[in-house]
Amino acid sequence: MKTVQLRKSSNSDWQYLTENLTLVEPLVLVFGNRFMLEDDGILDEIRSIFKDGHIVFGSASGDISTQSVNDDSLTITAIEFEKSSFIIKTTNVLDSNSNSPIDSFNAGKNLINQLPQEGLKYVLVISEGSFINGSQLTKGMNALVDGNLLITGALCGDGARFEKTLASYNEKPKQGEIIAIGMYGESLEVSFSINGGWTPFGPQRTVTRSKGNVLYELDNLPALDLYKKYLGEKAKELPGAALLYPLNVKTENEKQTIVRSILNIDEEENSMILAGDIFEDSKVQLMMTNVDHIVNAAEKAALSASELRKKKPELAILVSCIGRKLVLDQRVEEEVEEVIEVVGTTTITGLYSYGEIAPFIGESNCQLHNQTMTVTLISE
Repeated sequence: MKTVQLRKSSNSDWQYLTENLTLVEPLVLVFGNRFMLEDDGILDEIRSIFKDGHIVFGSASGDISTQSVNDDSLTITAIEFEKSSFIIKTTNVLDSNSNSPIDSFNAGKNLINQLPQEGLKYVLVISEGSFINGSQLTKGMNALVDGNLLITGALCGDGARFEKTLASYNEKPKQGEIIAIGMYGESLEVSFSINGGWTPFGPQRTVTRSKGNVLYELDNLPALDLYKKYLGEKAKELPGAALLYPLNVKTENEKQTIVRSILNIDEEENSMILAGDIFEDSKVQLMMTNVDHIVNAAEKAALSASELRKKKPELAILVSCIGRKLVLDQRVEEEVEEVIEVVGTTTITGLYSYGEIAPFIGESNCQLHNQTMTVTLISE
C-alpha cells in the first residue's frame, strides 16, 4: 500500500504532508470544510493532482490527518492498493420525489446490494448526515449481509452548524449522497474498535412517546421540557448545548446500550430529534464526560483495534463525533495523538462526524453510534 496526503486551507495552495509519490488509480478520500467543498472548481482541482483517481468527498466537522485536526481546510488521503482492489457504489436519498419520506432502510439495502459479494472483505461507508436515519441505514445494510461483512464509516458533518452535509464519488459534492467503498483481496486485513468515555447520570426515564428518531415524551411528560430542566442555564444554548449531554438508550431487544446525540429540537412539538431511532419503552439517561475520559476512550479504541492483528496497519481511518470535539475544544488533537501513540507510524485519515458506523465490539452487525471514537485499521 502506498499513500499520499495533502492539505489545503481556505486561502492557500495544496501542501504535501507526505512524500509526493506517483500512485496508480488510487482511492482518493477528501474530507473537510463544507464551504470549501461547495467551490465549483474543487473536483477539477483534485482531478488535476490525481488524474486517474477515484475521488470520494465527505464534508466534516473537522478533518483528521497524520499531522493535525483542522476545521477550515480539506485533507486528501490518496491510497494505492498493491495487492487488493476496491469497487465504489453510490445511492442518493434525495433522487426520488422530494415530497416523499426518505426510506433509509432501503437506501442501505440498495447500496450494499450493488457491490459484488464474492471476495468482499470490508465496506467503508461515507453517508450524508442531514436527512438520513442512521439506525435504519445500518439495518438496511445488515439485512443483506447477515453479520458476515465488516462495515464501518461515518455520517458526514458540517461543523456545529447542522445546515447541510455533502458527499459524492467522482462528481461535485452534493446533498443526499451515500457512498460505499467495497474492498477485496485475500491478503487484506481489517480490524476495528469503538469507545465512548461517557458516563450516565441522573434518573433513568422511560420513553412513553416517540416516532422514528423523534422523542416526544419521557415518563408521560414532554421530553424537551424535562431536558431543558436538567440543562438549566445551558438550555438557552440549545440545540448546540445538547451535543454535550447525549442520551444513554437501552431497549429490551438489544444487549448493549447505545448513545444518541440530540441533533435538533422542535419547540412547537416540544420534542427532540435524535441521530437515530429511539423506541417507546426504552430506558434513557443523560450522559456527561470530560476531556480525560474522552482521550482515554480513544486510546482504548486504538488498543482494542490493534490487539489481535497479524500485520502492522498501513492505514488508520478515525471517525469521531462532533460532540466529543466540542468537549475537547482546544485539546481536540489529544485523542488523535493517543491513537497515533498506539498504532505507530502509519497513515492517519478521518473526520469528525454526525454519527459513527461500526458494530459493537464482539458483534458483527454494524450500528449507528454517537459520541464514540471509531478506529478502523487496514493493511494488505
